[in-house]
Amino acid sequence: MPGDTVSVIRPRTYEEAASAVRDCAARGAVARGGPGRAYGDAARNSGGTVLDMTGLDRVHVVDADEGIVLCGSGVLLHRLAELMLPLGWFVPVAPATGRATVGGAIGADVHGGNHPVSGSFSHHVLSLELLTADGEVRTVKPGTELFAATAGGMGLTGVILTATIRLLPVETAYLTVDTERAADLDDLMARLTDGDHRRYGCARIDLTARGADTGRAVLTRADHTPLDALRTGTRAWRHPLSCRPRRRPPALALLSGGLPGSLLGRTSAGLLGGLRYRTAPRARSGELRPLSADFPALAAPQGTRRTGCVRYRFAVGHGQEETLHRIVRRLAAYRCGSFHAVLQPLGDTDAGWLSFPLPGWTLALDIPAALPGLAGFLDGLDEEVAAAGGRVCLAEDSRLRPGLLTTMYPRAADFRTLRARLDPRGVFVSDLARRLDL
Repeated sequence: MPGDTVSVIRPRTYEEAASAVRDCAARGAVARGGPGRAYGDAARNSGGTVLDMTGLDRVHVVDADEGIVLCGSGVLLHRLAELMLPLGWFVPVAPATGRATVGGAIGADVHGGNHPVSGSFSHHVLSLELLTADGEVRTVKPGTELFAATAGGMGLTGVILTATIRLLPVETAYLTVDTERAADLDDLMARLTDGDHRRYGCARIDLTARGADTGRAVLTRADHTPLDALRTGTRAWRHPLSCRPRRRPPALALLSGGLPGSLLGRTSAGLLGGLRYRTAPRARSGELRPLSADFPALAAPQGTRRTGCVRYRFAVGHGQEETLHRIVRRLAAYRCGSFHAVLQPLGDTDAGWLSFPLPGWTLALDIPAALPGLAGFLDGLDEEVAAAGGRVCLAEDSRLRPGLLTTMYPRAADFRTLRARLDPRGVFVSDLARRLDL
């Protein structure tokens, strides 16, 4: 099998990156942000070369007045946040995946719980430097075809070397969080949309609930806390922009990502999901939390990817709420045991040809891989999502069938055409690209 060995190279300079691309063998090369952080196989290249870009981790220029940063693509988002928070700036989009890099965030065009307000990560990129297959380093700006193909392009247009990003101004390193329970899926979607102008919003669905309770969930919404909301004399008031990585208690860290899926099976995961709903407050408002408590991008380094599970994330548009209802009912009936079942609203479509978000809803799941019949079950969900005009998230995919790609991503043909022109020898390739013929 050609996938038995992989050559991992960690360039520390542009020249080393160019040399690695030039010297890669017939199986080609793909860049990744860091080891073991990607959910799907976009950063895997069986039998070929993988470039670990975390060696390009320098912040080159900081404009503290405007909140603009020029940095290497290997800079971790949590490191960027630690550096910029004391200056009153925060990363504009903080994905759920811990320890993502700037280059990885652009290549996957990641989104967060603030997508309706802020869009995806590439929306905040002013320019980037891209090492293309011919060895040239190109400056790529929004509004061009190459930018649209690179934002969410899964690293297949070249190697991102640097990026210039506009950050989000904040007055404190805290969030003001409201938590409430939603009785069912209709109630949940209404609460997530009706007149809500808070920056962040997501909900964890209890998939053990059936019948009239199907889709019940714990909903959290938050805004950045203004300085005048901090209580005088407290530590937060004395050090409003202090960023201290918060390490979760060991038990919570295990549940949030470290417990293997083989141990967190159908029954135990379901029970934990139900327990989370029953123990959540019916309604609580104004809770002050440090940013590091809610964003893996700021949390102390630790794994967030659950082993032994299949990550499944899909999106459907507004007007397709019945499809979402049907899928949630199918998940509950299948008793899939996903401890992670997070629903978020999405805003406008982003510029990237393969960017995932569309105006509507996204649901993310971690399903134990050993469940009987799981492959066929997920294939059925794929077809239902595609028929509704929705899509599966390529950044978290490891199993989508190629026949559904163009249905889900109408600009995939344009992407292939540009790739063929830009990289005729097929230097940049990955397991995802081979499977989906990208």
